[in-house]
Amino acid sequence: MIDHDIIVIGGGLAGLRAALEADKKGVDVAIISKVHPIRSHSGAAQGGINASLGLDDSWGSHALDTVKGSDYLADQDTVEILCREAPERVIEMENWGTNFSRTEDGNIAQRPFGGAGFPRTCYAGDRTGHNLLHTLYEQVLRSGIKVYSEWLVTKLIVDKEKCVGFLAMNTIDSKLESFRAKATILATGGYGRIYQRSTNAIINRGSGIGLAYTAGVPLQDMEFVQFHPTTLLGTNILITEGARGEGGYLYNKNHERFMINYAANAMELAQRDIVARAIQTEIDEGRAFPGGYVQLDITHLGNDTINERLPGIRQISIDFAGVDPVKEPIPVQPGQHYSMGGVSSNKDGETPVSGLYAVGECACISVHGANRLGGNSLLDTVVFGKRAGAAASDYIVSQEAISDDILSKAIADENEMIKALMGESGENFAEIREELQAVMQNNVGVFRTREKLDLAFERIKELKKRADNIKVMSKTNVFNFELLNALELKAMLELAQVITLGALVREESRGAHFRTDFTERNDEEWLKHTLAYYTEEGPRLAYKDVTITQFQPKRREY
Repeated sequence: MIDHDIIVIGGGLAGLRAALEADKKGVDVAIISKVHPIRSHSGAAQGGINASLGLDDSWGSHALDTVKGSDYLADQDTVEILCREAPERVIEMENWGTNFSRTEDGNIAQRPFGGAGFPRTCYAGDRTGHNLLHTLYEQVLRSGIKVYSEWLVTKLIVDKEKCVGFLAMNTIDSKLESFRAKATILATGGYGRIYQRSTNAIINRGSGIGLAYTAGVPLQDMEFVQFHPTTLLGTNILITEGARGEGGYLYNKNHERFMINYAANAMELAQRDIVARAIQTEIDEGRAFPGGYVQLDITHLGNDTINERLPGIRQISIDFAGVDPVKEPIPVQPGQHYSMGGVSSNKDGETPVSGLYAVGECACISVHGANRLGGNSLLDTVVFGKRAGAAASDYIVSQEAISDDILSKAIADENEMIKALMGESGENFAEIREELQAVMQNNVGVFRTREKLDLAFERIKELKKRADNIKVMSKTNVFNFELLNALELKAMLELAQVITLGALVREESRGAHFRTDFTERNDEEWLKHTLAYYTEEGPRLAYKDVTITQFQPKRREY
């Protein structure tokens, strides 16, 4: 048994920031991660992190843009926290060593992003997440915080409605270990890999969200899935919004800047959901290039600007598409990108289960609502990561460690479950996973209908039944990725079912959730959050009010 006061599950930006705050308060804190921290998906974020640093900008303007971008589903009290604390968190990251790009007079450079009234996205070229992640990991090393790398957490242990620890499998030898903690912070990222086309790393399968769900914590607003407008054709690697923020144009096969038909004022810098639907419409109506893509043209920016501000995009385009954006346009198409929904938690990351916190993309603190503003996700991680680390540190002062018996029984039961998974014949996890990804891509995508959602829901139920008969044929104990993948598939199926049911029941279009059979936003009936509770028979849905303070819902126009 391994024992710490606080253990953070996840080594990305949210998890590292939470751990640093706990350590600052003198707490015995550790981090456990499925991969080495600097391999976390936070490092793939390109465009930047928002903060109202400009003389003409303000946290209030940032908040208005965020709430409007969310299609008024974000809780405005938490949005206020996000935007008020943004400048302090960004300056803190700079002081810790983040190499932000600079203006000629030496200030942090800021670029325009979609849906923003001011250029407030601070950036480090087009590798902002990479820079932030390395900065925080350097601080973790400096602090001497214990890091358990390459462990898969398989189960949260909840006793009398209190999280008292968890079980995890060491990837190196497939052995289960129990971890005892007075507080546990989930910071495990999103679920993008339940879709065929996603910008997410292959590790983003939602298993952390699934841990909380099956432990009794409700999931919130899971039907709201962000599809990034511009992912690279073929691989769906992210092509940052920063490329459009620097002045890139979108063209269809007729060489028309088609965004004038969808958002005449904002053009390419309209909200992500609007641009994604515009591109998908061009594809569906036959105005895209053969193969289903449009072109993102940045050639007019010139060699120097591209190499200074978008060097990573140039390298990605050359390496993965054989296209040099200095000379020719980049082929792009929409792809799943971000999880607005997640584990229901409050402004301090607290969930309804005592001792369990959730922050970052795995959580739904509800600052993104139905559609996230570009540049707000990196901000979300450092603002609420810090707050969760502080809140968990205060919580444990009054807590005592539980006895060994509860964890001992849990690990015995889990070992029996894994033993039953091993066998010579049965369903293959990969076949079920591929079918799930196809179902989600084809039926729960940018445009949704009752017919397709009904079909997806029934297919997912069938796949869940098949998954009960999965067998792991590999007998190795060393890096048994067949076993690890089989364990994670359950969460993927559960989350897919929650997303699909939430989308089926929500008969309106709001933000990233667009129903072609209910094309208008319906505040009278649907200005509310969806909560999904785990049951053996499938998700049970409930609803709660959106917190509205100063911004009354209006029609979004760009």
